[in-house]
Amino acid sequence: MPAVQLLLLACLLGGVGARTAQFQKANDRSGRCQYTFNVASPSESSCPEQGQAMLAIQDLQRDSSEQRATLESTKARLSSLEALLHRLTSGQPAGPLETQQGLQRELEALRREREQLETQTQELESAYSNLVRDKSALEEEKRRLQAENEDLARRLESSSQEVASLRRGQCPQAHSSSQDVPSGSREVAKWNLENVDFQELKSELTEVPASQILKESPSGHPRNEEGGTGCGELVWVGEPITLRTAETITGKYGVWMRDPQAAFPYTGETTWRIDTVGTDIRQVFEYDHIRQFTQGYPSKVHVLPRPLESTGAVVYRGSLYFQAAESRTVLRYDLRTETLKAEKEIPGAGYHGQFPYSWGGYTDIDLAVDEIGLWVIYSTEAAKGAIVLSKLNPETLELEQTWETNIRKQSVANAFVICGTLYTVSSYSSPDATVNFAYDTGTGSSKALTVPFKNRYKYSSMVDYNPLERKLFAWDNFNMVSYDIKLSRL
Repeated sequence: MPAVQLLLLACLLGGVGARTAQFQKANDRSGRCQYTFNVASPSESSCPEQGQAMLAIQDLQRDSSEQRATLESTKARLSSLEALLHRLTSGQPAGPLETQQGLQRELEALRREREQLETQTQELESAYSNLVRDKSALEEEKRRLQAENEDLARRLESSSQEVASLRRGQCPQAHSSSQDVPSGSREVAKWNLENVDFQELKSELTEVPASQILKESPSGHPRNEEGGTGCGELVWVGEPITLRTAETITGKYGVWMRDPQAAFPYTGETTWRIDTVGTDIRQVFEYDHIRQFTQGYPSKVHVLPRPLESTGAVVYRGSLYFQAAESRTVLRYDLRTETLKAEKEIPGAGYHGQFPYSWGGYTDIDLAVDEIGLWVIYSTEAAKGAIVLSKLNPETLELEQTWETNIRKQSVANAFVICGTLYTVSSYSSPDATVNFAYDTGTGSSKALTVPFKNRYKYSSMVDYNPLERKLFAWDNFNMVSYDIKLSRL
């Protein structure tokens, strides 16, 4: 019982030494110097009893025995593996069958553990990759939402500024006096509202058919009151005048337009704009006045029930006409009631990149308006890529008449119609392009032209004609521009 005796001896020494520390130096059995430092316990008044000490010592011995057994087992396994490895490397037989089977089981266990570790590693790598991908998607969504928030904040600020500007621009109440009236002029009598015998002022709006104002000539073109037809061959296109520049990347290309036959509540000054960069184009910005358009303050934003494609949309008689995305269908959208009124599939027309203009942009189907009415410019497999021009009924979108030209659609950058004649533009990027072809639907013949056309910003994605203003509207690399034109007299 040496351990118990040592504990009792320690207790005695502690009692003798009270709370003092003792330091001793002496040689051990092997002759090496050994230092001993004893300190009284600050928490225990006496040493544990003999039974408790014995339990503690037995627990320590049992733990030591278990650890020693585990160590011996591990050593045995390692020795067996080393022996097997030595025999295999030296070419000797592996030993008894039982030994080989035991080693085989050990190897299989190790192999299974390795496979489990590899599987867990792959699962962790996959989970990490998913987390990284999800993080990237969330960051992208966050950036998109931040951009939308900033855009909405800018629009709200612009709308607030526009409202304040409109309020400041209200006509003040007139407070004129007799001394404000210039000499020599008659003073207008004031209304006496107490007298019921006054006459109510009344204005009436009467619709007059255009045929009564612009009578047709024998050639079928409209004729003005001076006797001229008002139509002729395009002979000159002026310098581009920049009206507005798009604010974001979605305005790289697009379409802007005015209604040449505006219907109430719209006027010839009302402007519409569509940014066409993206995959789900539905927003149509509406501006009541030109000043709102040039300053970028929309009075209304339409959200189309179906997305559109291309920069070929037009506004005519109060309706927006456009090509539905990824289809050969043309739709008529009533801007006042905000509803679809008609749709028509253009037979055989290419779409979504089959027969676009040379600049691309899914411009397979292009709508146009002139003095005669509504047109659609496209191509078909039967026409082998040549431009096909059809006259549309603006109410039902039925094809009224069709012409097939000899102008290859993908060889020109844009096209428009003036007085029933189709014109094409040679390049969308060259600063010194030309209006290079004309096809007359009256005679069914085409001819080459060299009318200069300036692409100031070197990326014209839309060119349309407005018969009311006698101008070309274009979208050139974020910029909305217009061109004055001249026609020769017929």
